[in-house]
Amino acid sequence: MRDLFLVFIHGYSVTNTDTYGGLPQRLLNESQGRGFNARVEHIFLGRYISFNDEVRLDDVSRALESAVKEQIPGGTRFVCITHSTGGPVARNWWNNFYKDKASVCPMSHLIMLAPANYGSSLAQLGKTRLSRVKSWFDGVEPGQKILNWLELGSQGSWDLNLDWILNGEKHISEKEIFPFVITGQSIDRKLYDHINSYTGELGSDGVVRVASANLNSRYVKLRQADVIITSGTVSAPNLEPAGYFEAPKTAMRIVKHKSHSNADMGIMKSVKAETDDEQSKETVDAIFNCISVNTLEDYKNLCVAFDRETEEVLRDEKVEIEKKLLKKNIYIHDSFCMVIFRVRDSEGLPVPNFDLLLTSGPENDPDMLPNGFFADRQCNQSDNSVLTYYFNYDVMNGNVAIRKDGEEIRKELPGTDSLGFILRPRPDEGFVRYLPCSIKASKEIFETVLKPNSTTLIDIELKRVVSKELFRFESADPVKLADKNFKKTSPGDSIV
Repeated sequence: MRDLFLVFIHGYSVTNTDTYGGLPQRLLNESQGRGFNARVEHIFLGRYISFNDEVRLDDVSRALESAVKEQIPGGTRFVCITHSTGGPVARNWWNNFYKDKASVCPMSHLIMLAPANYGSSLAQLGKTRLSRVKSWFDGVEPGQKILNWLELGSQGSWDLNLDWILNGEKHISEKEIFPFVITGQSIDRKLYDHINSYTGELGSDGVVRVASANLNSRYVKLRQADVIITSGTVSAPNLEPAGYFEAPKTAMRIVKHKSHSNADMGIMKSVKAETDDEQSKETVDAIFNCISVNTLEDYKNLCVAFDRETEEVLRDEKVEIEKKLLKKNIYIHDSFCMVIFRVRDSEGLPVPNFDLLLTSGPENDPDMLPNGFFADRQCNQSDNSVLTYYFNYDVMNGNVAIRKDGEEIRKELPGTDSLGFILRPRPDEGFVRYLPCSIKASKEIFETVLKPNSTTLIDIELKRVVSKELFRFESADPVKLADKNFKKTSPGDSIV
């Protein structure tokens, strides 16, 4: 019998353990039959800090470290189960206090249920509007700095996820951590908010997109090529690849008919304590499969199994029919992907004003993209140089005709096999300016950037163009200086 120490970390602003439903008791009830001698510990972050507008994710991480030291016996390694924002909290805590440190992390397994690893599209709604969305916080108002972290493309989430993409592989091991993501892609239609359409967003659980939960992500660096001066005209038309990094393979499982919260469909709260509850079985089995991982080989095998099982769920849930009194609604659950662009200049400064066009085809033409590929776009409110696109991957990639009960619901989609970008930054004139550039649509970019149910970070570095007229030495001759007026100096064509 293997000892099992389970730690549950509340999602953000949770005020009661009922957010877990019967999951803790269910795991205890089934543990012995699965070869475990289990005990459960709850960590209440609210005991240590108040969730107000000054609280940052780093503050929560410090509180978590304090809680672990006070509540977890020394030398004990535990399995951590989180929900929603609890996932980024636990990752940030590990990143700040145990990554690359000599001390062994007391957390051996991190099982994240519906984690907002890359944020949530709902976070931008702000405190006042978000407080009414029951599927998010059940009416408890969140703090603004946590919301800022949860906003798509935030600096905090970018840094945490980029570090994982670049360095995570060396940390998945028996001596460090085994990370897992379990999430749903179903919408609890009873919780749909007609004012906030994100609560019914396909490819999500009503709060967190599958692509945002998934840690199987990548980072792409694009750099504007050198400035060209021809006949006095300054240009730098080409964007060139300057780096590509893939995150380590991380176990990720989509489970059937689960939304973010609520007692009916919530991935955590709907779990019943009784072991004969079939609606909870898939989620509970997935959690025990994670807990049962002991070696790196076990972990790799579970990654393969989770991929296979996820594909089965995606096929089974492809078509959803909602029957109402006078009509029926048909939803096609395609796979989606998220691409987060960040535009900086060669000095590392943000470029907040730009137009970004997506292109396809041999002519690098925006009009060649498939109809219906675009789902959403959000500019980060704290940093306008960061822009998140949400794409329908199946529409982009092409998809077979879809039939249900003998009826063709959607015709075959041809898709496209190429992707490119055109960037038009501003200011495009003056003493300091930027130049338009593009990268030609290609199959390589398409296959590199777009992956179903996952996120790609793209850093674009632009040349910061500085006019020589910004600073000039003038003659000291008082006669010449008497008639010299600098007020209307033109930037000219000469650049530094």
